[in-house]
Amino acid sequence: MKRFAIAMLALAAATPALAQQGVSPTEIVVGTAQDLSGPIVNFSKATVNGMKMRVDEINAAGGLHGRKLRLVVEDHGYDPKRAVLAAQKLVQQDKIFAALGSIGTPTAMAAMPIYLDAKVAHLFPLSAAREMFDPIAPLKFSFAAPYYDQIRAGIKRLVREKGLKKVCALYQDDDFGLEVMRGAEQGLKDIGSALVERTTYKRGATEFSSQVAKMKDAGCDGVVMGSIIRETIGTIATAKKLDWNPVFVGTPASYSDIIHKPGGPAVNGFYSTCTVNNPYPDDPSPKVREWFSAYKAKFNEDPSVFSVYGWEIINMFGIAATAAGKDLTPDTLNKAIESTKFPADMFGADENTFSATKHLGTDRAMLCQIQDGRWKSVSEYLT
Repeated sequence: MKRFAIAMLALAAATPALAQQGVSPTEIVVGTAQDLSGPIVNFSKATVNGMKMRVDEINAAGGLHGRKLRLVVEDHGYDPKRAVLAAQKLVQQDKIFAALGSIGTPTAMAAMPIYLDAKVAHLFPLSAAREMFDPIAPLKFSFAAPYYDQIRAGIKRLVREKGLKKVCALYQDDDFGLEVMRGAEQGLKDIGSALVERTTYKRGATEFSSQVAKMKDAGCDGVVMGSIIRETIGTIATAKKLDWNPVFVGTPASYSDIIHKPGGPAVNGFYSTCTVNNPYPDDPSPKVREWFSAYKAKFNEDPSVFSVYGWEIINMFGIAATAAGKDLTPDTLNKAIESTKFPADMFGADENTFSATKHLGTDRAMLCQIQDGRWKSVSEYLT
């Protein structure tokens, strides 16, 4: 009996521990579900390129505790059903350790339970919905300040700086648009004011004459925009034709060079809440100029703000995985994120901090404005 017990102990000592999915002695496998065939393909393409760039930088520097990063990319076409299928493939076939930068609120909402049920971390999605971090759950963290909080702070600043007297809201008739409108509503309530007009449009709309006329007739001198790209440009262009020039302000959903490149001079002066600086080849920062040049050489195109988001998502994962130590598991990663400070970076991102009771890195945003055909930050981080 004693010999049997000794033999069993020896066998246990010789048997390797169960392998952690996505983690081997030489590699960490992470995945991302993006829209590579749908309405926001330009955003996702830039995001993936930014991710790949930071992965290559980390691997060239020796990896994370000697392990190289491998990124697996799946296309969901901005379709929640396809996002579920992509998540199932990433978890069951590709055996990823973490899902990073899932793009889109409806797609992330549909797929997130699949990752979390499998103890696969769902980190830093490209969605400013509060559901990305609330309710708090292990392995569920967001770095995107909610649209509600961003516009709540942004509209208060603009009312004070611009002396706005009558603020309207134009927003997409869905959960995203409602979140923006409600943030504006609360921001104005905070300072003893209220929206004087609300008007909506259906997703995919191309005509905004009636909405613009309604707001102009109400005498609005400020307009909160719960809109994305085409709708933002179309609304502002329509307002110009009617010789109406209120202060327009949007959210990161419309913070992109796709606004000012096709929008031209008409969109000069447009404000947006923002969480990083849009990169340009002549950026004041030598590090950003160097990064811009390296990105363009690698991908044969200029980076966009979504390239920055992708780079930052991988960078934050790298910081967390390094802090988790050599023994990388879902539990050690979760503890590391909750106790690690993620510093501001060269692109002007806010410092991110998490805790056991706080799974949103920051709820602050800046104001940015299109001036002379490019985005410029025009405020500090607003609380």
